[in-house]
Amino acid sequence: MYYIILLFLANILAGFALLEVAGLSGLGMLAGLMPFLKVVAVILIIVFSLGLFYLGLKSLFNGSWRK
Repeated sequence: MYYIILLFLANILAGFALLEVAGLSGLGMLAGLMPFLKVVAVILIIVFSLGLFYLGLKSLFNGSWRK
């Protein structure tokens, strides 16, 4: 179960990294992709954050945090 949480955290970090890359405007030929990359990064961060929130609530209500 912990590997899923670590995978979600890694994906959130990847979303923030993608957002940082999208913030660099001096990349020349990638300048047209910047708005698209920003949208994809924000969606990744939100989706995987909600996934972590869901896993936390599931763990809380199942009582698996007591083990």
